[in-house]
Amino acid sequence: MKKVWKKTGHVVYSSLAILIFLTLWEVLGRLGVLVNPLFLPPFTEVMAALGKETASGALWRHAAISLQRSLLGFGLGLTVAIPLGLAIGWVKKFGQFLSPLLQLFRNMPVLALLPVFVMFFGIGEVSKVTVIFWGVLWAVLLNTVSGVRSVDPQLVKASRSMGTRPVRLFASVILPASLPHIFTGARISATNSILILIAAEMIAANRGLGYALYFYQANMKVPEMFAYIVVMAVMGVLLNYSLEALERRSFRWRDEAGTTAAKPAA
Repeated sequence: MKKVWKKTGHVVYSSLAILIFLTLWEVLGRLGVLVNPLFLPPFTEVMAALGKETASGALWRHAAISLQRSLLGFGLGLTVAIPLGLAIGWVKKFGQFLSPLLQLFRNMPVLALLPVFVMFFGIGEVSKVTVIFWGVLWAVLLNTVSGVRSVDPQLVKASRSMGTRPVRLFASVILPASLPHIFTGARISATNSILILIAAEMIAANRGLGYALYFYQANMKVPEMFAYIVVMAVMGVLLNYSLEALERRSFRWRDEAGTTAAKPAA
């Protein structure tokens, strides 16, 4: 029982900053002293607009198409980045060969390439999925390479001394040790995929959360505009916390092993 109360108190304390922020938003929007109410409507008006968008079904339609694009681009990014990163990290010559080209590509601004993707693939779904794929690729790729190269050399040497074949060494030592790094890259990229998509939809789309945000901004429907900003923020937070929880659950063995190792011998 004591643990439950402690956890509840921690949640309440962690939520105070958000509650203070929302209260200030409401007060400033109502008073209109520091900020013009036309540009910063009270938070309750934003929530009312969000309720209307939800009831009409518009929010669900835009969110569904955005999530579909984001997940497809994210999945493609993982499919390419993880095997490529493992190969680059494991095969030294291959990594040295590709490193200059990868450094060049990864420093290109993602949205700067959107016009290029539109020229090649048109203004439809392919160009949006491609730009998400490009944005997702690098964090996962670099974290995967880092994970492979950070494996304890003594562990690799010990496995080789016991006659472990390269394929088995990779599968039983290198890959498991790299998974936390890969997961971190995937978590960063998952959030980035939504941010990149929203920006892409604001430039070249007629559906999606980014399009809705741009539409309401252009038509000076400010409460609706802020409603979609709130939805995007909540989506990003939920996604981040969900992946963090999954990461902790997946690698609980690592924490338990560390705790066991830290205990003094009886």
